[in-house]
Amino acid sequence: MDRPAHGAPLDGNAVAGFLGEAFAFETTLAVVRCATCGRTDVVARARAHVSAMGAIVRCDGCDAVLLVVVERPDGTLVSTRGAAWLRAPRPADRPY
Repeated sequence: MDRPAHGAPLDGNAVAGFLGEAFAFETTLAVVRCATCGRTDVVARARAHVSAMGAIVRCDGCDAVLLVVVERPDGTLVSTRGAAWLRAPRPADRPY
């Protein structure tokens, strides 16, 4: 994706390409850092408490809530409040 230099502000539609690339990945391979203890690991190693409504994902180091996923009729809500950041893995065919 070509990324132009900074210019005049655009509406949110301008980030569609960035978001599409950022969220098109194997989510269990994403790396998450706990905002509470600083532990950094792949999502697959966190502990998930799953119900019919969604899931709560907790840090395997300190038990803090990292992510909350709620399934609703109008879409899926994801809260990353407990994560300092979440890094999506980069596909091998796009090294940077």
